[in-house]
Amino acid sequence: MQQDPSSILERIRKDGIEFLQFQFTDILGVIKTVTVPKNRFEATVSEGVVFDGSSVAGYAQIEESDMRAIPDYSTYTILPDSGGKVARFICDVYTPEGKRFEGDPRYVLQKTVQRLKKDKLDFFVGPEFEFFIFKLDENGSPTNKPSDYGGYFDNTPLDAANEIRQEILDSLYKLGYQPEAAHHEVAYGQHEIDLKYAEAVVMADRVAMLKSIIKNTARAHGLYATFMPKPINGVNGSGMHVHQSIMTEDEKQNMFWDERAKYGISEMGMHYLAGILANINQGAAVLASWVNSYKRLIPGFEAPVYISWANKNRTALVRIPAGTGMKKRMELRCPDPAGNPYLQFAVILGMGLDGIQRKLEPPEPVERDIFHMTPEERQQLGIQAMPESLGEALHHLKNSKLMREILGQHVFENFIEVKTREWDAFRSHVTQWELERYLPRL
Repeated sequence: MQQDPSSILERIRKDGIEFLQFQFTDILGVIKTVTVPKNRFEATVSEGVVFDGSSVAGYAQIEESDMRAIPDYSTYTILPDSGGKVARFICDVYTPEGKRFEGDPRYVLQKTVQRLKKDKLDFFVGPEFEFFIFKLDENGSPTNKPSDYGGYFDNTPLDAANEIRQEILDSLYKLGYQPEAAHHEVAYGQHEIDLKYAEAVVMADRVAMLKSIIKNTARAHGLYATFMPKPINGVNGSGMHVHQSIMTEDEKQNMFWDERAKYGISEMGMHYLAGILANINQGAAVLASWVNSYKRLIPGFEAPVYISWANKNRTALVRIPAGTGMKKRMELRCPDPAGNPYLQFAVILGMGLDGIQRKLEPPEPVERDIFHMTPEERQQLGIQAMPESLGEALHHLKNSKLMREILGQHVFENFIEVKTREWDAFRSHVTQWELERYLPRL
């Protein structure tokens, strides 16, 4: 798409658009939106929209609050549930001086990917997006009561949300997002949507739209969709396994593939893998960014706990799915769908690039079920554990020079500040579990 206002304005007129939505995300990944009517199209498409950065989580102080959201014309999308009347732009955020804002999560990812683009390479990702659909109570408020009692790959009548998934797929197809699959997951009320891989920035933009479509479709059926990683005690939580590879920009060569190598992984790919494993604890607070995230990352629920890699073992942190040539990829299993996809993808790539730069070597793969190993067996194999809480993850983050470089000073400091407040609020809260367990005894 041509990057000039007159061309995009002409397309908007031809499409009969009556409202434009300008969107960006805060540091936590929450989508921020301003809607503009037809009489303001020419000015806002050319100049963007001004907003108060001090009111957006992790953005700016009051004395430096004026920000400008400038539309990226390549993200122009007609919303499928608007009857063709509303279109959306993803925006890049600028300072009043006309410079890219260092605190814009999209800019963080763009800068990280740019390290590859100078060599005509790009970072491609394909997330497996899990979520729950719950019932509402009589007041219309969300509950954690499942909308159905289906299990893995179940269909109707056990899977009552089959129609909802099909509507989501239809919306994604209309957007040109190339959905690959949708199915019921293991837990009651749990579902998964898979999108075909794309460049990381494009995919992060699509994840923002996917979240909106999922929630709106569920709401239209009188239900509630949530990306909370662990909404029900004792059952599987929702992850966002990220399949990833580095390819040439024309997608003709996969830099992770080497048919002559022991595991079919190139030397670059092995260094990249080693970087993920070596740096995962430093990046965990971004990849699993909520207090609740660490209630998913416990043994026994198909979520990674220990730092290892494997070709088939689904208890490993990184898995190498079957595939050759352009299909060779790595699957990182600890991120969850509640995070900020721009920061998550930036951290993943940055960790891998650090391994390439330092020529790190990974250990041998572990194909045994790590959950059933003794501590002595794990120690003998050199298998370390991931952080067990957001507080522990923040400790690693605060001491990470690499994460400071990847995120930039502004995002690094503000992310830690916002998340430390969340952790402090959680650890100081006296829960019902504590009252029931301790009050009668102590």
